[in-house]
Amino acid sequence: MSNLKKVAVVGATGLVGGKMIEVLQELNFPVGELIPCASEKSVGKKVKFAGKDWTVVSLADGVAAKPDFALFSAGAGVSLEWAPRFAEVGCRVIDNSSCWRMDPTKKLVVPSINGNVIGPDDMIIANPNCSTIQMVLALAPLHARYKIKRIVVSTYQSVTGSGMKGIHQMLRERGEEAMDLPNAYPHQIDRNILPHIDSFLENGYTKEEMKMVNETCKIFSDNSIKVTATTVRVPVTGGHSESVNVEFEKDFDLEEVKAIYASGPAPDSLAPGCCLCDDPAHDIYPMPINAFGRNEVFVGRLRRDFSQPNSLNMWIVADNLRIGAATNAVNIALSLL
Repeated sequence: MSNLKKVAVVGATGLVGGKMIEVLQELNFPVGELIPCASEKSVGKKVKFAGKDWTVVSLADGVAAKPDFALFSAGAGVSLEWAPRFAEVGCRVIDNSSCWRMDPTKKLVVPSINGNVIGPDDMIIANPNCSTIQMVLALAPLHARYKIKRIVVSTYQSVTGSGMKGIHQMLRERGEEAMDLPNAYPHQIDRNILPHIDSFLENGYTKEEMKMVNETCKIFSDNSIKVTATTVRVPVTGGHSESVNVEFEKDFDLEEVKAIYASGPAPDSLAPGCCLCDDPAHDIYPMPINAFGRNEVFVGRLRRDFSQPNSLNMWIVADNLRIGAATNAVNIALSLL
């Protein structure tokens, strides 16, 4: 029993927080006591875990419980104020917001890529952006072999990335039953595509696009990698899709690339966490409808870019609430055990 841990989930009633609770159980994290935390309006609600009902408590009560781990998914403002308070009582915090990702004193981690950077004194660890996680997981084995020079990525991101507001805006626009929540987007999303995720910056890019630029270099510990991104919201649920063009310093063999992904998602494979889904002759390629509820990153449409040397086109799909958020966070916690 001494190996069981007290685990707080901050933002437990939200989309990602709920998924974190699911994944903790699925991945057999040794939870002895779950401490679901949320805003005052959610205190007293119940969440299910391991066949039991657990009562949602305030963040102050969560700190007072002195958990071993706290998984945060309640926004950057909450993380800025409360993550240090949890850390002060000896709790290892894994934060899913943008708050700490580019802080030079905090580690930004995808365990199979750079889990070794975490030290015993790292009490707050940042979980990367959802669109970044699936891209770097797919590119890491290729970077190790051929050295990435430049990435051009366009994303096709699910409304689930905007939480309940995004889902229910789309449902309302489709004439389906929906919760009475404010709209997530400045325009209709159903039957539409918005080249606009997060706020626009002075350079013309959005915050989401610059997250992909900066986080990729930090995770790979390589500021020489050039990244340019266009992030787009599409009216689907189930996962994010990405069209990626990557230029390498060394040439590659396309069959070798396919063999890397075909080795499967096992931790000891050539491409941990990734699955090959690439048989265009039979209309087989990654799609968010098939990635939904899965913890793998699916890679397909692999083909050489004939317009420039040493360049590859690929299509990457993953469930953004899982590997793009909850699953990676729980994997970080597992790596700390």
